[in-house]
Amino acid sequence: MASSQDQTVPPEIAPYVVAWRTTLLRDREVVDVLVHPAHTGPSSELSLALERWEGNYYWSDELGGRWLILSRRRVLPAERWWLHGLLFLATLLTTTVAGSVLRGTLVLDDAWGLLRGRITSIGDPVAALAGGLVFSVPLVAILLAHELGHYLTARRYQLNVSPPYFIPVPLWPSFIGTMGAFIRLRTLLSDRRQLFDVGLAGPIAGFVLALPVLWIGIRWSHPLPPLEGVRGMVLWVGGDRLLLGDSPVTLVTRLLVWGNRGPLALHPLAFVGVVGMFVTMINLLPMAQLDGGHVLYAAQPRWHQRVALLFWIVVLGLGYWWAGWYVWAGLVLVLSRGRLDHPNVLVPERPLPASRRRLAWVALALFVLTFAPVPFKT
Repeated sequence: MASSQDQTVPPEIAPYVVAWRTTLLRDREVVDVLVHPAHTGPSSELSLALERWEGNYYWSDELGGRWLILSRRRVLPAERWWLHGLLFLATLLTTTVAGSVLRGTLVLDDAWGLLRGRITSIGDPVAALAGGLVFSVPLVAILLAHELGHYLTARRYQLNVSPPYFIPVPLWPSFIGTMGAFIRLRTLLSDRRQLFDVGLAGPIAGFVLALPVLWIGIRWSHPLPPLEGVRGMVLWVGGDRLLLGDSPVTLVTRLLVWGNRGPLALHPLAFVGVVGMFVTMINLLPMAQLDGGHVLYAAQPRWHQRVALLFWIVVLGLGYWWAGWYVWAGLVLVLSRGRLDHPNVLVPERPLPASRRRLAWVALALFVLTFAPVPFKT
């Protein structure tokens, strides 16, 4: 059952093997091993052999026996760390400027932001800029946590993955100073377990950090007197008022901290928490190659394209209330090259472990908790 590419099995594992299949990918060697029934426990002998294996491994219970999936890195690509560091620092700068504008220590005189250099400071420029760190540091930390969740999980599976690329913008088209961050998976994933773990690790990591940020920020916010036509969360950007729509997690947090006391003027830190929940929601949309699309394909590959199409239509419908949904619908089409489908994995027939099927419900719960039908209002 060995592949035509390589007829060998790792010598330390060979005595415990009934059959195997070896695949050589550009970045790693993958060996699927059917373990002899006497050693599926695993036996102490096999356990010692696995300790000597320099790569990654995990078990898969399938019809016909118990398999070991072994991976060993073949090449470690040279990364342009200078570029990742430069983008990180640039994003920290642009989000700090955005935070200073939100706090009022910098004044934005033009809707085009830094593109026309129309920002002036109130008082000492250094102190004015430092005031924005309460916004930028937690925001960048949430984005970094999300991407490191993907990155570290992929590295644990020996996958060829890039470090995070941060996307700084000069306060336009995004007034928060960034369009987020992303990583690049530069290889074929072995099976749906790997896809599931890599896809879900990011949203979980980002949510875990965003939740306390939201809680503290809501506590630092303050209620407003009743205003006609204003409910929920209010963010002041210069002299303009931006109304934010609730997700279940933001609504419950507001009610727990302040009760039903009318509109709430958000502290910039609270806005960071809201943005963190928004990022989690967007990534968990079950479409194409978003994180939610990865999770859906891993859990129910036959449902993926139909569910993705349904949600894409729903997103278009929500655009009636918030035009930003049209942007996301267009980006999803670009990511999927207009097909809303998902690339295959090396062994799609390998079953997803029961533990991951339970975690799929966690992913669904996170999506429901963070879903805001109208994230921003005018």
